[in-house]
Amino acid sequence: MQRFADLYDRLDRSTATLDKRAALIDYFKAAPPDDAVWALYFLVGRKLAKIVSSGELRAWIVETSGLPLWLVEDSYAHVGDLAETLTLLVPDPNPDAVDERPLRAWVEDYLIPLRNAPVEERAAAIKHAWQLLPQTERLLFNKLLTGALRVGVSQRLVQQALAQSTGIDIAVLAQRMMGEWPATTDFLAGLLSPETTLADRQQPYPFFLASPLEQPAESLGDLRDWLLEWKWDGIRLQLIRRDGTVALWSRGEERLDGRFPEIEAAAAQLPDGCVIDGELLAWENGAVLPFARLQRRIGRLKPGAKMLAEHPVAVQAYDLLERDGVDLRMQPLATRRAMLAHLLGQLGDPTIAISPEVHADSWTDAATQRDAARERGVEGLMLKWRDSTYQVGRRRGDWWKWKIDPLTIDAVLIYAQSGSGRRATLYTDYTFALWDGDKLVPVAKAYSGLDDKEILKLDRWIRANTLERFGPVRSVKAEHVFELGFEGVNLSTRHKSGVAVRFPRILRWRDDKRCEDADRLETLKRLAS
Repeated sequence: MQRFADLYDRLDRSTATLDKRAALIDYFKAAPPDDAVWALYFLVGRKLAKIVSSGELRAWIVETSGLPLWLVEDSYAHVGDLAETLTLLVPDPNPDAVDERPLRAWVEDYLIPLRNAPVEERAAAIKHAWQLLPQTERLLFNKLLTGALRVGVSQRLVQQALAQSTGIDIAVLAQRMMGEWPATTDFLAGLLSPETTLADRQQPYPFFLASPLEQPAESLGDLRDWLLEWKWDGIRLQLIRRDGTVALWSRGEERLDGRFPEIEAAAAQLPDGCVIDGELLAWENGAVLPFARLQRRIGRLKPGAKMLAEHPVAVQAYDLLERDGVDLRMQPLATRRAMLAHLLGQLGDPTIAISPEVHADSWTDAATQRDAARERGVEGLMLKWRDSTYQVGRRRGDWWKWKIDPLTIDAVLIYAQSGSGRRATLYTDYTFALWDGDKLVPVAKAYSGLDDKEILKLDRWIRANTLERFGPVRSVKAEHVFELGFEGVNLSTRHKSGVAVRFPRILRWRDDKRCEDADRLETLKRLAS
Protein backbone atom coordinates (compact mmCIF):
# COMPACT_ATOMS: atom_id res chain seq x y z
CA MET A 1 0.00 0.00 0.00
CA GLN A 2 2.82 2.39 0.89
CA ARG A 3 4.49 1.92 -2.49
CA PHE A 4 1.28 2.87 -4.34
CA ALA A 5 0.66 5.75 -1.93
CA ASP A 6 4.16 7.03 -2.66
CA LEU A 7 3.43 6.80 -6.39
CA TYR A 8 0.16 8.68 -5.91
CA ASP A 9 1.95 11.39 -3.96
CA ARG A 10 4.70 11.66 -6.57
CA LEU A 11 2.18 11.94 -9.41
CA ASP A 12 0.05 14.43 -7.51
CA ARG A 13 3.01 16.73 -6.84
CA SER A 14 4.25 16.78 -10.43
CA THR A 15 2.93 18.71 -13.44
CA ALA A 16 5.58 17.49 -15.90
CA THR A 17 4.58 14.62 -18.17
CA LEU A 18 8.10 13.18 -18.32
CA ASP A 19 8.32 13.15 -14.52
CA LYS A 20 4.99 11.39 -14.23
CA ARG A 21 6.00 8.81 -16.82
CA ALA A 22 9.24 8.19 -14.94
CA ALA A 23 7.32 7.70 -11.69
CA LEU A 24 5.03 5.17 -13.37
CA ILE A 25 7.97 3.28 -14.87
CA ASP A 26 9.70 3.12 -11.49
CA TYR A 27 6.54 1.80 -9.85
CA PHE A 28 5.76 -0.92 -12.39
CA LYS A 29 9.35 -2.15 -12.37
CA ALA A 30 9.33 -2.56 -8.59
CA ALA A 31 5.76 -3.55 -7.71
CA PRO A 32 4.78 -7.25 -7.45
CA PRO A 33 2.27 -8.30 -10.14
CA ASP A 34 -0.74 -8.63 -7.80
CA ASP A 35 -0.20 -5.04 -6.64
CA ALA A 36 0.72 -3.69 -10.07
CA VAL A 37 -2.48 -4.89 -11.71
CA TRP A 38 -4.64 -3.13 -9.10
CA ALA A 39 -2.57 0.03 -9.50
CA LEU A 40 -3.09 -0.19 -13.25
CA TYR A 41 -6.82 -0.71 -12.72
CA PHE A 42 -7.14 2.46 -10.65
CA LEU A 43 -4.74 4.61 -12.65
CA VAL A 44 -6.72 4.21 -15.87
CA GLY A 45 -9.91 5.35 -14.16
CA ARG A 46 -11.54 2.10 -13.03
CA LYS A 47 -13.33 2.12 -9.68
CA LEU A 48 -14.46 -0.37 -7.07
CA ALA A 49 -18.17 -1.03 -6.89
CA LYS A 50 -19.78 1.17 -4.24
CA ILE A 51 -18.92 0.09 -0.71
CA VAL A 52 -20.19 3.01 1.38
CA SER A 53 -22.27 6.13 0.79
CA SER A 54 -20.97 9.66 1.25
CA GLY A 55 -23.58 10.15 3.98
CA GLU A 56 -22.20 7.20 5.92
CA LEU A 57 -18.65 8.53 5.60
CA ARG A 58 -19.76 11.92 6.90
CA ALA A 59 -21.49 10.33 9.89
CA TRP A 60 -18.48 8.14 10.70
CA ILE A 61 -16.02 11.03 10.49
CA VAL A 62 -18.22 12.95 12.97
CA GLU A 63 -18.00 9.99 15.36
CA THR A 64 -14.26 9.53 14.83
CA SER A 65 -13.16 13.15 15.00
CA GLY A 66 -15.65 14.37 17.60
CA LEU A 67 -16.45 17.37 15.40
CA PRO A 68 -20.05 18.50 14.81
CA LEU A 69 -21.61 17.69 11.46
CA TRP A 70 -21.89 21.36 10.46
CA LEU A 71 -18.14 21.80 10.85
CA VAL A 72 -17.46 18.64 8.82
CA GLU A 73 -19.77 19.93 6.07
CA ASP A 74 -18.14 23.37 6.15
CA SER A 75 -14.70 21.78 5.95
CA TYR A 76 -15.82 19.70 2.97
CA ALA A 77 -17.18 22.82 1.25
CA HIS A 78 -13.80 24.52 1.62
CA VAL A 79 -11.63 21.53 0.70
CA GLY A 80 -13.84 20.43 -2.18
CA ASP A 81 -12.92 16.75 -2.03
CA LEU A 82 -14.52 14.32 0.40
CA ALA A 83 -11.53 11.95 0.51
CA GLU A 84 -9.16 14.80 1.39
CA THR A 85 -11.60 16.13 4.00
CA LEU A 86 -11.85 12.74 5.69
CA THR A 87 -8.07 12.41 5.67
CA LEU A 88 -7.47 15.81 7.26
CA LEU A 89 -10.05 15.38 10.02
CA VAL A 90 -8.57 12.14 11.40
CA PRO A 91 -5.50 12.46 13.66
CA ASP A 92 -2.38 10.67 12.48
CA PRO A 93 -1.78 7.28 14.14
CA ASN A 94 1.11 6.44 16.44
CA PRO A 95 4.24 6.63 14.25
CA ASP A 96 5.38 3.30 15.68
CA ALA A 97 2.25 1.57 14.36
CA VAL A 98 3.19 0.09 11.00
CA ASP A 99 0.82 -1.77 8.67
CA GLU A 100 2.67 -3.46 5.83
CA ARG A 101 -0.32 -4.92 4.00
CA PRO A 102 0.18 -4.56 0.24
CA LEU A 103 -2.32 -2.85 -2.07
CA ARG A 104 -3.76 -6.20 -3.16
CA ALA A 105 -4.57 -7.19 0.42
CA TRP A 106 -6.22 -3.86 1.21
CA VAL A 107 -8.41 -4.15 -1.88
CA GLU A 108 -9.20 -7.87 -2.06
CA ASP A 109 -9.13 -8.86 1.61
CA TYR A 110 -10.30 -5.66 3.27
CA LEU A 111 -12.40 -3.40 1.01
CA ILE A 112 -14.21 -5.75 -1.37
CA PRO A 113 -15.56 -8.05 1.41
CA LEU A 114 -17.15 -4.97 3.03
CA ARG A 115 -19.39 -4.35 0.02
CA ASN A 116 -22.34 -6.37 1.34
CA ALA A 117 -21.45 -6.33 5.02
CA PRO A 118 -23.80 -4.93 7.69
CA VAL A 119 -23.44 -1.20 8.30
CA GLU A 120 -21.94 -1.76 11.77
CA GLU A 121 -19.20 -3.97 10.34
CA ARG A 122 -18.43 -1.51 7.57
CA ALA A 123 -18.29 1.40 10.02
CA ALA A 124 -15.90 -0.43 12.34
CA ALA A 125 -13.62 -1.46 9.46
CA ILE A 126 -13.44 2.00 7.92
CA LYS A 127 -12.79 3.69 11.27
CA HIS A 128 -10.10 1.13 12.05
CA ALA A 129 -8.35 1.84 8.76
CA TRP A 130 -8.49 5.59 9.39
CA GLN A 131 -6.85 5.15 12.78
CA LEU A 132 -4.24 2.74 11.41
CA LEU A 133 -2.96 4.40 8.23
CA PRO A 134 -0.59 7.38 8.06
CA GLN A 135 -1.79 10.40 6.12
CA THR A 136 -0.57 9.60 2.59
CA GLU A 137 -1.88 6.04 2.73
CA ARG A 138 -5.08 7.18 4.46
CA LEU A 139 -5.70 9.63 1.62
CA LEU A 140 -5.24 6.87 -0.94
CA PHE A 141 -7.56 4.59 1.05
CA ASN A 142 -10.24 7.30 1.08
CA LYS A 143 -9.77 7.98 -2.62
CA LEU A 144 -10.45 4.31 -3.35
CA LEU A 145 -13.54 4.42 -1.11
CA THR A 146 -15.01 7.47 -2.82
CA GLY A 147 -13.93 6.58 -6.36
CA ALA A 148 -12.11 9.92 -6.68
CA LEU A 149 -8.58 8.74 -7.53
CA ARG A 150 -7.56 11.40 -10.07
CA VAL A 151 -3.86 12.15 -10.36
CA GLY A 152 -3.55 13.85 -13.74
CA VAL A 153 -2.40 10.85 -15.75
CA SER A 154 -4.16 9.71 -18.90
CA GLN A 155 -4.63 6.11 -19.91
CA ARG A 156 -2.22 6.72 -22.78
CA LEU A 157 0.48 7.98 -20.40
CA VAL A 158 0.12 4.80 -18.33
CA GLN A 159 0.36 2.75 -21.52
CA GLN A 160 3.46 4.66 -22.60
CA ALA A 161 5.10 3.86 -19.27
CA LEU A 162 4.25 0.17 -19.62
CA ALA A 163 5.48 0.14 -23.23
CA GLN A 164 8.76 1.77 -22.25
CA SER A 165 9.34 -0.56 -19.31
CA THR A 166 8.38 -3.79 -21.13
CA GLY A 167 9.23 -3.15 -24.78
CA ILE A 168 5.70 -4.10 -25.89
CA ASP A 169 4.19 -1.92 -28.61
CA ILE A 170 1.81 0.66 -27.18
CA ALA A 171 -0.80 -0.17 -29.84
CA VAL A 172 -0.86 -3.78 -28.61
CA LEU A 173 -1.22 -2.65 -24.99
CA ALA A 174 -4.02 -0.25 -25.89
CA GLN A 175 -5.90 -2.96 -27.74
CA ARG A 176 -5.55 -5.46 -24.90
CA MET A 177 -6.88 -2.89 -22.41
CA MET A 178 -10.10 -2.20 -24.36
CA GLY A 179 -13.36 -3.09 -22.65
CA GLU A 180 -13.82 -4.58 -19.21
CA TRP A 181 -10.98 -6.58 -17.72
CA PRO A 182 -10.31 -8.07 -14.28
CA ALA A 183 -7.53 -6.90 -11.97
CA THR A 184 -5.82 -10.30 -11.86
CA THR A 185 -2.26 -11.45 -12.36
CA ASP A 186 -3.45 -13.61 -15.27
CA PHE A 187 -4.75 -10.50 -17.04
CA LEU A 188 -1.50 -8.66 -16.36
CA ALA A 189 0.51 -11.58 -17.72
CA GLY A 190 -1.59 -11.57 -20.90
CA LEU A 191 -1.35 -7.79 -21.18
CA LEU A 192 2.44 -7.89 -21.00
CA SER A 193 2.92 -11.04 -23.07
CA PRO A 194 5.30 -10.51 -25.99
CA GLU A 195 3.41 -13.18 -27.95
CA THR A 196 0.05 -12.84 -29.71
CA THR A 197 -2.63 -14.28 -27.43
CA LEU A 198 -6.03 -15.81 -28.12
CA ALA A 199 -7.65 -12.89 -26.30
CA ASP A 200 -6.15 -10.49 -28.85
CA ARG A 201 -8.58 -11.86 -31.43
CA GLN A 202 -11.58 -10.91 -29.28
CA GLN A 203 -10.66 -7.25 -28.74
CA PRO A 204 -11.41 -4.19 -30.88
CA TYR A 205 -8.66 -1.86 -31.99
CA PRO A 206 -8.16 1.44 -30.11
CA PHE A 207 -10.08 4.18 -31.90
CA PHE A 208 -8.30 6.88 -33.88
CA LEU A 209 -9.88 10.26 -33.01
CA ALA A 210 -9.94 13.50 -34.97
CA SER A 211 -8.93 16.86 -33.51
CA PRO A 212 -10.97 20.08 -33.85
CA LEU A 213 -9.84 22.20 -36.79
CA GLU A 214 -8.80 25.53 -35.28
CA GLN A 215 -6.87 26.97 -38.21
CA PRO A 216 -8.14 27.98 -41.69
CA ALA A 217 -8.83 24.89 -43.79
CA GLU A 218 -6.67 26.34 -46.59
CA SER A 219 -3.63 25.90 -44.33
CA LEU A 220 -3.91 22.14 -44.81
CA GLY A 221 -2.61 22.48 -48.34
CA ASP A 222 -3.87 20.85 -51.53
CA LEU A 223 -7.50 19.80 -51.18
CA ARG A 224 -6.81 16.75 -53.35
CA ASP A 225 -4.67 15.28 -50.56
CA TRP A 226 -7.69 15.18 -48.24
CA LEU A 227 -10.74 12.94 -48.02
CA LEU A 228 -13.88 14.84 -47.00
CA GLU A 229 -16.75 13.05 -45.27
CA TRP A 230 -19.80 14.17 -43.34
CA LYS A 231 -19.39 14.33 -39.57
CA TRP A 232 -22.29 12.15 -38.50
CA ASP A 233 -24.06 12.57 -35.16
CA GLY A 234 -24.37 9.04 -33.81
CA ILE A 235 -22.39 6.42 -31.90
CA ARG A 236 -18.87 5.64 -33.07
CA LEU A 237 -18.33 1.89 -33.14
CA GLN A 238 -16.26 -0.97 -34.44
CA LEU A 239 -18.03 -3.86 -36.10
CA ILE A 240 -16.01 -7.04 -35.65
CA ARG A 241 -16.54 -10.23 -37.67
CA ARG A 242 -14.14 -12.86 -36.41
CA ASP A 243 -14.16 -16.59 -35.79
CA GLY A 244 -17.76 -16.96 -36.94
CA THR A 245 -19.16 -14.36 -34.52
CA VAL A 246 -20.14 -10.69 -34.65
CA ALA A 247 -19.35 -8.09 -31.97
CA LEU A 248 -20.23 -4.40 -31.80
CA TRP A 249 -17.94 -2.22 -29.68
CA SER A 250 -18.69 1.44 -28.91
CA ARG A 251 -15.97 4.05 -28.61
CA GLY A 252 -16.82 4.03 -24.89
CA GLU A 253 -15.49 0.43 -24.80
CA GLU A 254 -18.93 -1.08 -24.30
CA ARG A 255 -20.22 -4.20 -26.03
CA LEU A 256 -23.50 -3.41 -27.81
CA ASP A 257 -24.36 -6.99 -28.77
CA GLY A 258 -28.11 -7.68 -28.85
CA ARG A 259 -29.16 -4.03 -28.91
CA PHE A 260 -28.99 -3.65 -32.68
CA PRO A 261 -29.90 -7.05 -34.14
CA GLU A 262 -30.38 -5.69 -37.66
CA ILE A 263 -26.74 -4.56 -37.72
CA GLU A 264 -25.53 -7.91 -36.39
CA ALA A 265 -27.60 -9.76 -39.00
CA ALA A 266 -26.07 -7.73 -41.81
CA ALA A 267 -22.56 -8.11 -40.36
CA ALA A 268 -22.98 -11.87 -40.20
CA GLN A 269 -22.91 -11.86 -44.02
CA LEU A 270 -19.44 -10.31 -44.08
CA PRO A 271 -16.42 -12.56 -44.65
CA ASP A 272 -14.65 -13.75 -41.53
CA GLY A 273 -11.69 -11.78 -40.25
CA CYS A 274 -12.76 -8.18 -40.84
CA VAL A 275 -13.14 -5.11 -38.62
CA ILE A 276 -15.02 -1.99 -39.74
CA ASP A 277 -14.91 1.43 -38.08
CA GLY A 278 -18.04 3.50 -38.53
CA GLU A 279 -20.94 5.45 -37.08
CA LEU A 280 -24.18 3.92 -35.83
CA LEU A 281 -27.08 6.21 -36.76
CA ALA A 282 -30.83 6.43 -36.55
CA TRP A 283 -31.49 6.03 -40.28
CA GLU A 284 -34.49 5.79 -42.58
CA ASN A 285 -34.92 5.96 -46.35
CA GLY A 286 -31.30 6.94 -46.90
CA ALA A 287 -31.31 9.85 -44.45
CA VAL A 288 -30.07 10.37 -40.91
CA LEU A 289 -32.67 10.90 -38.17
CA PRO A 290 -32.19 13.06 -35.04
CA PHE A 291 -29.91 11.65 -32.36
CA ALA A 292 -32.89 11.55 -29.98
CA ARG A 293 -34.30 8.71 -32.09
CA LEU A 294 -31.10 6.72 -31.60
CA GLN A 295 -31.18 7.40 -27.85
CA ARG A 296 -34.41 5.44 -27.60
CA ARG A 297 -32.58 2.36 -28.83
CA ILE A 298 -29.40 2.65 -26.78
CA GLY A 299 -30.84 1.43 -23.48
CA ARG A 300 -32.86 -1.44 -24.94
CA LEU A 301 -30.86 -4.62 -24.49
CA LYS A 302 -33.40 -6.66 -26.48
CA PRO A 303 -35.56 -4.33 -28.58
CA GLY A 304 -38.92 -5.66 -29.73
CA ALA A 305 -40.38 -5.61 -33.23
CA LYS A 306 -42.20 -2.31 -32.62
CA MET A 307 -39.02 -0.58 -31.45
CA LEU A 308 -37.08 -1.92 -34.44
CA ALA A 309 -39.74 -0.68 -36.84
CA GLU A 310 -40.22 2.76 -35.30
CA HIS A 311 -36.53 3.57 -34.81
CA PRO A 312 -34.50 1.96 -37.60
CA VAL A 313 -30.70 2.19 -37.58
CA ALA A 314 -27.81 1.76 -39.97
CA VAL A 315 -24.02 2.04 -40.00
CA GLN A 316 -22.12 4.51 -42.13
CA ALA A 317 -18.70 2.87 -42.44
CA TYR A 318 -15.54 4.99 -42.40
CA ASP A 319 -12.66 2.57 -42.44
CA LEU A 320 -11.53 -1.02 -42.81
CA LEU A 321 -9.08 -1.96 -40.06
CA GLU A 322 -8.78 -5.69 -40.71
CA ARG A 323 -9.42 -7.95 -43.72
CA ASP A 324 -8.96 -11.72 -43.83
CA GLY A 325 -7.47 -11.46 -40.33
CA VAL A 326 -4.74 -9.05 -41.49
CA ASP A 327 -4.25 -5.77 -39.61
CA LEU A 328 -4.55 -2.96 -42.18
CA ARG A 329 -4.03 0.02 -39.90
CA MET A 330 -0.58 0.85 -41.28
CA GLN A 331 -1.90 0.93 -44.84
CA PRO A 332 -2.75 4.40 -46.27
CA LEU A 333 -6.34 5.53 -45.78
CA ALA A 334 -6.91 5.61 -49.53
CA THR A 335 -5.99 1.93 -49.75
CA ARG A 336 -8.15 0.97 -46.77
CA ARG A 337 -11.11 2.89 -48.13
CA ALA A 338 -10.86 1.26 -51.56
CA MET A 339 -10.87 -2.17 -49.87
CA LEU A 340 -13.86 -1.10 -47.73
CA ALA A 341 -15.81 0.02 -50.79
CA HIS A 342 -15.17 -3.32 -52.49
CA LEU A 343 -16.12 -5.30 -49.38
CA LEU A 344 -19.40 -3.45 -48.82
CA GLY A 345 -20.17 -3.52 -52.51
CA GLN A 346 -20.09 -7.30 -52.32
CA LEU A 347 -22.28 -7.23 -49.20
CA GLY A 348 -24.94 -5.13 -50.92
CA ASP A 349 -26.85 -4.38 -47.72
CA PRO A 350 -27.73 -0.69 -47.05
CA THR A 351 -27.75 -1.44 -43.31
CA ILE A 352 -23.94 -1.23 -43.52
CA ALA A 353 -22.85 1.23 -46.21
CA ILE A 354 -19.74 3.28 -46.85
CA SER A 355 -19.87 6.85 -45.62
CA PRO A 356 -19.96 8.90 -48.85
CA GLU A 357 -17.09 11.10 -49.89
CA VAL A 358 -17.98 14.79 -50.05
CA HIS A 359 -16.63 16.25 -53.30
CA ALA A 360 -15.52 19.87 -53.41
CA ASP A 361 -13.77 21.95 -56.08
CA SER A 362 -11.96 24.14 -53.58
CA TRP A 363 -11.66 24.86 -49.87
CA THR A 364 -14.21 27.65 -50.41
CA ASP A 365 -16.62 25.15 -51.91
CA ALA A 366 -15.95 22.78 -49.00
CA ALA A 367 -16.74 25.60 -46.55
CA THR A 368 -20.02 26.27 -48.33
CA GLN A 369 -21.02 22.61 -48.03
CA ARG A 370 -19.96 22.59 -44.39
CA ASP A 371 -22.14 25.62 -43.65
CA ALA A 372 -25.17 23.74 -45.02
CA ALA A 373 -24.44 20.60 -42.99
CA ARG A 374 -27.11 21.20 -40.34
CA GLU A 375 -29.82 20.97 -43.03
CA ARG A 376 -28.59 17.43 -43.68
CA GLY A 377 -28.69 16.53 -39.99
CA VAL A 378 -24.90 16.34 -39.70
CA GLU A 379 -22.38 18.29 -37.61
CA GLY A 380 -19.97 19.42 -40.33
CA LEU A 381 -17.14 17.79 -42.23
CA MET A 382 -14.36 15.33 -41.44
CA LEU A 383 -11.03 16.02 -43.15
CA LYS A 384 -8.72 13.01 -43.43
CA TRP A 385 -5.31 12.94 -45.08
CA ARG A 386 -5.52 10.29 -47.77
CA ASP A 387 -2.11 8.81 -46.88
CA SER A 388 -2.81 8.63 -43.15
CA THR A 389 -2.40 5.45 -41.15
CA TYR A 390 -4.95 4.49 -38.48
CA GLN A 391 -3.36 5.61 -35.23
CA VAL A 392 -4.28 5.32 -31.55
CA GLY A 393 -6.17 8.02 -29.70
CA ARG A 394 -6.26 11.70 -30.60
CA ARG A 395 -3.11 12.40 -32.65
CA ARG A 396 -3.15 15.82 -34.28
CA GLY A 397 -2.31 16.37 -37.91
CA ASP A 398 -3.92 13.65 -40.04
CA TRP A 399 -7.63 13.76 -39.10
CA TRP A 400 -9.62 16.89 -38.39
CA LYS A 401 -13.24 17.57 -37.50
CA TRP A 402 -14.48 20.79 -39.11
CA LYS A 403 -17.71 21.37 -37.25
CA ILE A 404 -20.39 23.91 -38.09
CA ASP A 405 -20.82 26.87 -35.79
CA PRO A 406 -22.98 26.02 -32.77
CA LEU A 407 -26.59 27.04 -32.33
CA THR A 408 -26.79 29.95 -29.91
CA ILE A 409 -29.21 31.62 -27.53
CA ASP A 410 -28.95 34.48 -25.07
CA ALA A 411 -30.03 33.21 -21.63
CA VAL A 412 -30.30 34.57 -18.10
CA LEU A 413 -28.30 33.21 -15.15
CA ILE A 414 -30.73 32.12 -12.41
CA TYR A 415 -28.86 29.49 -10.30
CA ALA A 416 -25.25 28.83 -9.33
CA GLN A 417 -23.49 25.96 -7.59
CA SER A 418 -19.92 25.60 -6.36
CA GLY A 419 -17.54 23.49 -8.38
CA SER A 420 -15.29 20.64 -7.28
CA GLY A 421 -11.57 20.08 -6.82
CA ARG A 422 -9.59 23.30 -7.14
CA ARG A 423 -12.81 25.19 -7.88
CA ALA A 424 -14.65 23.96 -4.80
CA THR A 425 -14.59 27.43 -3.21
CA LEU A 426 -15.98 29.16 -6.31
CA TYR A 427 -19.41 29.19 -7.95
CA THR A 428 -18.67 27.72 -11.36
CA ASP A 429 -21.70 25.59 -12.28
CA TYR A 430 -24.54 27.66 -13.68
CA THR A 431 -28.19 27.24 -14.66
CA PHE A 432 -29.65 29.46 -17.38
CA ALA A 433 -33.22 30.33 -18.32
CA LEU A 434 -35.28 31.80 -21.17
CA TRP A 435 -38.45 33.85 -21.08
CA ASP A 436 -41.78 32.03 -21.34
CA GLY A 437 -44.36 34.76 -21.10
CA ASP A 438 -43.31 36.80 -18.08
CA LYS A 439 -41.52 33.89 -16.38
CA LEU A 440 -37.98 32.60 -16.67
CA VAL A 441 -37.85 28.84 -17.37
CA PRO A 442 -34.56 26.91 -16.91
CA VAL A 443 -33.29 25.38 -20.15
CA ALA A 444 -29.60 24.51 -19.71
CA LYS A 445 -26.73 23.98 -17.27
CA ALA A 446 -23.19 24.92 -18.22
CA TYR A 447 -19.85 25.20 -16.44
CA SER A 448 -17.32 25.87 -19.20
CA GLY A 449 -16.50 28.91 -21.29
CA LEU A 450 -15.48 31.59 -18.80
CA ASP A 451 -11.86 32.45 -18.05
CA ASP A 452 -10.49 32.64 -14.50
CA LYS A 453 -10.93 36.42 -14.28
CA GLU A 454 -14.58 36.19 -15.33
CA ILE A 455 -15.22 33.33 -12.89
CA LEU A 456 -13.85 35.36 -9.98
CA LYS A 457 -15.89 38.40 -10.98
CA LEU A 458 -19.08 36.36 -11.33
CA ASP A 459 -18.41 34.51 -8.06
CA ARG A 460 -18.24 37.79 -6.15
CA TRP A 461 -21.48 38.96 -7.76
CA ILE A 462 -23.26 35.67 -6.96
CA ARG A 463 -22.35 35.90 -3.28
CA ALA A 464 -23.59 39.48 -3.09
CA ASN A 465 -26.82 38.84 -5.00
CA THR A 466 -28.10 35.53 -3.63
CA LEU A 467 -31.87 35.34 -3.21
CA GLU A 468 -32.27 31.83 -1.74
CA ARG A 469 -30.17 28.82 -0.86
CA PHE A 470 -31.08 25.22 -1.63
CA GLY A 471 -28.25 23.16 -0.14
CA PRO A 472 -25.21 23.85 -2.35
CA VAL A 473 -27.29 25.78 -4.90
CA ARG A 474 -28.02 29.50 -4.79
CA SER A 475 -30.71 31.32 -6.71
CA VAL A 476 -29.59 34.76 -7.85
CA LYS A 477 -31.11 37.96 -9.18
CA ALA A 478 -32.13 37.69 -12.82
CA GLU A 479 -29.66 40.23 -14.12
CA HIS A 480 -26.83 38.75 -16.18
CA VAL A 481 -27.18 37.47 -19.76
CA PHE A 482 -24.85 34.92 -21.36
CA GLU A 483 -24.61 33.65 -24.91
CA LEU A 484 -24.79 29.85 -24.85
CA GLY A 485 -23.72 27.53 -27.64
CA PHE A 486 -24.97 23.98 -28.19
CA GLU A 487 -24.90 21.28 -30.84
CA GLY A 488 -28.58 20.50 -31.10
CA VAL A 489 -31.98 20.75 -29.47
CA ASN A 490 -34.85 18.30 -29.23
CA LEU A 491 -38.36 18.51 -27.87
CA SER A 492 -38.54 16.62 -24.57
CA THR A 493 -41.36 15.73 -22.19
CA ARG A 494 -38.80 15.00 -19.44
CA HIS A 495 -37.77 18.64 -19.10
CA LYS A 496 -39.84 21.42 -17.57
CA SER A 497 -39.00 23.66 -20.51
CA GLY A 498 -40.13 21.03 -23.03
CA VAL A 499 -36.74 21.01 -24.74
CA ALA A 500 -33.33 19.40 -24.23
CA VAL A 501 -30.11 20.92 -25.58
CA ARG A 502 -26.96 18.95 -26.39
CA PHE A 503 -23.52 19.94 -25.07
CA PRO A 504 -24.33 23.46 -23.82
CA ARG A 505 -21.42 25.77 -22.99
CA ILE A 506 -20.89 29.47 -22.40
CA LEU A 507 -19.66 31.41 -25.41
CA ARG A 508 -19.50 34.86 -23.85
CA TRP A 509 -20.81 37.10 -21.11
CA ARG A 510 -23.27 39.51 -22.71
CA ASP A 511 -22.79 42.48 -20.41
CA ASP A 512 -24.17 44.61 -23.26
CA LYS A 513 -27.63 43.07 -22.80
CA ARG A 514 -30.27 43.51 -20.16
CA CYS A 515 -32.18 40.60 -18.61
CA GLU A 516 -35.26 41.61 -20.60
CA ASP A 517 -33.30 41.23 -23.86
CA ALA A 518 -32.69 37.47 -23.41
CA ASP A 519 -34.27 35.04 -25.87
CA ARG A 520 -37.68 33.48 -25.46
CA LEU A 521 -38.45 29.78 -25.06
CA GLU A 522 -40.34 29.61 -28.34
CA THR A 523 -37.16 30.73 -30.13
CA LEU A 524 -35.33 27.68 -28.78
CA LYS A 525 -38.21 25.37 -29.60
CA ARG A 526 -38.14 26.51 -33.23
CA LEU A 527 -34.57 25.20 -33.42
CA ALA A 528 -35.64 21.70 -32.38
CA SER A 529 -34.92 18.90 -34.82
